[in-house]
Amino acid sequence: MQILPFYLVCDESASMSGEAMDTVNAALPELHQEISENPTVADKTRFALIGFSDTAAVLQPLADLSELTTLPSLSAGGMTSFGAAFRVLRDAIEKDVTSLKAEGNEVYRPVVFFLSDGLPTDDGWESALEDLEDKAKFRYAPKIIAFGISDADPAIITRVANFRGFMQNNDSVTPAAALREFAKSLTQSIVTSATSMAAQGDNGFDLKVEEKIPGFTTLSLDKL
Repeated sequence: MQILPFYLVCDESASMSGEAMDTVNAALPELHQEISENPTVADKTRFALIGFSDTAAVLQPLADLSELTTLPSLSAGGMTSFGAAFRVLRDAIEKDVTSLKAEGNEVYRPVVFFLSDGLPTDDGWESALEDLEDKAKFRYAPKIIAFGISDADPAIITRVANFRGFMQNNDSVTPAAALREFAKSLTQSIVTSATSMAAQGDNGFDLKVEEKIPGFTTLSLDKL
């Protein structure tokens, strides 16, 4: 079986409390319903949720969403340790892909949707990111789509992203409105990528992530 793992890595620091966290939590059941009720998408994809603040934790281990009744909620508090997020993510991917392959599945390179509303508060996060992204160091290095809202730094979001990066247009939309568009993009990417996999069979697939998302500026990942 062909499997495409998706990971949502979400900032749970104190600055996400209130409307921002409520918006993300409201979107999770909608994502779950959209994917779990589409047999083709549920069959081809697996989904995991990781939250991070002072530390990071796998809140929902990688799973077939059609086999779950609910997704856990996120809760805000603490600082913003990017390094903890990247280390927990790397460990989860290694364990998950190894397990899926051992079951005889054909596993595609994992896809990560990373969301933060601020600056990393830990030293050494770039080293943890390199350990995650460098294919010479980590054979399951994922494709990362990074989103910044509120006080996030576009340069840091660009550094985190290796497939596509987006920054909220603070002048035109609120963080809550931007997060609703983020959730739509995440769900749509999973659905269309899985549909592409089903259509192309053994010929691979195209990762479908919109180049433009309402409320966000698309960041250039090629500028040095």
